[in-house]
Amino acid sequence: MKKLLTSSTLALAAMVGTASADDISACLITKTDTNPFFVKMREGAEAKAAELGITLNSYAGKVDGDHETQVAAIETCIANGANGILLTASDTSSIVPAVQQARDAGLVVIALDTPLEPISAADMTFATDNFLAGELIGQWAAAALGDDAANAKIAMLDLGVSQPTVGVLRDQGFLQGFGIELGDPNKWGDETDPRIVGNDVTAGNEEGGRKAMENLLAKDPSINVVYTINEPAAAGAYEALKSFGRENDVLIVSVDGGCPGVADVKDGVIGATSQQYPLLMASKGIEAIAAWAKDGVKPQATDGKDFFDTGVALVTDHPVDGVSSVDTAKGADLCWG
Repeated sequence: MKKLLTSSTLALAAMVGTASADDISACLITKTDTNPFFVKMREGAEAKAAELGITLNSYAGKVDGDHETQVAAIETCIANGANGILLTASDTSSIVPAVQQARDAGLVVIALDTPLEPISAADMTFATDNFLAGELIGQWAAAALGDDAANAKIAMLDLGVSQPTVGVLRDQGFLQGFGIELGDPNKWGDETDPRIVGNDVTAGNEEGGRKAMENLLAKDPSINVVYTINEPAAAGAYEALKSFGRENDVLIVSVDGGCPGVADVKDGVIGATSQQYPLLMASKGIEAIAAWAKDGVKPQATDGKDFFDTGVALVTDHPVDGVSSVDTAKGADLCWG
């Protein structure tokens, strides 16, 4: 990667703490600009930037996993003299050198939703507790099945082969919540529990969810539990199950809690989902960039955690004992706020 630290960017670093609101600029870099989750994230960043008088430039990968476009966006943000970057990384380890160059140039870099590897590579992470989000849907699924959980046939519909942290955390949280012993908790796919039919990847979209579900059904047509990385993947999995006449006897769980996803829970497409708050992540991120530009103050983690926790709630219309949840009416009120 070419050297990016120019005299102008180094001068920008020296001026941190002296910017007025009119001089502050921020970048938002998401995995895609089509996934509803990232659309809502952009809305939150734009609204807060407009409120604070901050110039915001938004960038996105062409598809989930488009690492190169995200690196190019970071380079552009440095060259343009931005004060900070909000980033949802497609490749959470390979992006680190570009992030470090941005930080060396005086930008504050905040990971949204998806922690970098290591998490300390960013100045702060604003995110759902993704392990807890997975754990909640795992606990709910196990309780909903009751004694049948001991004989479950589980399909794991993950994000990507690069195993970004958000995908690993949700996958491993689900398995622990369901009562399955983990292998290495820093990766998925090495578990030995016979209840796991297999893992496939979805790229976090509906078409990927459909194909992954078809692949795993070909491996074992008796699948009766489906974990999905997000609700677009869940929607695709449901369509695949429907084509096999299995839509009414398979339990699907997911993470996101977007308004369409909450509607799918209400309609019985998804049994339960863990709700995130991307608008809050992004608006808090813009506030943090403003504080950095004005006063040189970096955001602080939630007590007892190594990131700023923006909250999570389980959404289902079929509550179970021992797992706190809200119904779809409440979930629709909260969706992605």
